[in-house]
Order: sequence, then structure tokens, then C-alpha cells
Amino acid sequence: MKRRCEARFLGRVPYPDGLRLQEALVRDLIAGEGREALLLLEHPHVVTLGRGAKGSHVLLDEMTRASRGIGIYEAGRGGDVTYHGPGQLVGYPIVDLSPDRRDVHRYVRDLEEVLIRAAGELGVTAGRVPGRTGVWATGRKLAAIGVRVSRWITSHGFAFNVSTDLSYFGHIVPCGITDAGVTSLRALTGRVLTLEEVALAVTRHFGDIFDREMEGCGGIERTFGPASGSDSARGAA
Repeated sequence: MKRRCEARFLGRVPYPDGLRLQEALVRDLIAGEGREALLLLEHPHVVTLGRGAKGSHVLLDEMTRASRGIGIYEAGRGGDVTYHGPGQLVGYPIVDLSPDRRDVHRYVRDLEEVLIRAAGELGVTAGRVPGRTGVWATGRKLAAIGVRVSRWITSHGFAFNVSTDLSYFGHIVPCGITDAGVTSLRALTGRVLTLEEVALAVTRHFGDIFDREMEGCGGIERTFGPASGSDSARGAA
């Protein structure tokens, strides 16, 4: 029997609130009291710092940051520096990798596969670049991945550029990569896709790759507010 995973589209969520919601869901799963969830949302303009972040990869000065309304937070995930903002679908899977998926490398590759398949469904041929985490199209990064795994419970996840204003990536060195740019579904297709449309595609492929029965209306549910080993971080969201 497939495990059940609740897909929730939360709309626009301040970054600190997203962190607190993830932490609560992880605690519940570790305690054996919670349910697996795939949180899908967008954040206001924010720069986040992974465990491997270098200060030199943040190119913002305080005046620019204030004038453009960009927050900055330590994320507690793997990876370097990234940007989140409107038009970007952020996914936070809160799932238990026990007993048969206890492999962080495999987990990251599986997340990439979910997004590659979703991009394909939406008309974009995407793939991987050897030695680099994330999903790529036309030599540019379409989606970034940075995860945390605590007692084999996952948190953090991916950032999928849908109609993101790509100029904001100019304020950072995205994921520490200096020789490749970023792109979005809108830049690649010329189509204006809603986040809900992309979230539905991601949800379907997440269920297929992770062998989960995705719950919610049509596989995804709009809802607001929180629901009732070793520690490792990986990737570069």
C-alpha cells in the first residue's frame, strides 16, 4: 500500500513562517504523530544562506536590500546562497525516507527527476549537469535544490523558476556558480504559467517518483496555516 502524502498550496508565505511550519511538521513526524506533506508556496523577495554559504556570494549592500525589499536569512539547509521571490514555486517535502530510501544522494536525484518530468509536461526539455545539483535547461539553471535530512525526515527542498524576475539573481552568486546563468519556464516557453498549474504537475510527478498517494482536491489542496538519528544537509538551493 502506498503511503499518503498531503499536498498543500500555501500561496505567498514569509520565509520565517515557512521555516517554522517545516520545523513543526518535522517534529511531528519524528514523534510519530504527524503526516507526510508536500508544501508548495512562494516567498516574498528573500536571499537565503545555506550551510556552505560564502559572504562574498551576497552582492547586496544594505541600501539596495532595503530599497528592493529583500530579506536575508540563514536557512539551515545544504548549499550556498540563493534567492526566492514571487513567481518561483518553492517546494518543501516533509517525508520519511525510512526504511527503504535512506540515501540522501538518491533523494536529491529523485527531486531533480520530479522537476525534470514536470518541466517536460509543461513544454520544456530539462535535465542534469554532471557535478552540479539542480535542474538545467539551455545551459541555465531552471531549479535549485537544497535539502536537510534529520533522522531521515526531510525538509527544505527545491525552488522552481516559473515566472520569476530573474534580475534579482544579479544580487547574488546563485549557488556559488559563476559560469552559468538562471532561467525560468516563462523565459523558455513565452507562456505565463500560474504557480498552481505548475504545482499540480509537480505534485503528480512527486507522487509517481516517491510512490506516494497524493491527497487533496485534485492532488493538491489550498490551505493556510500549520498542521497539526543523523542530521545532514545537501545541495545548493
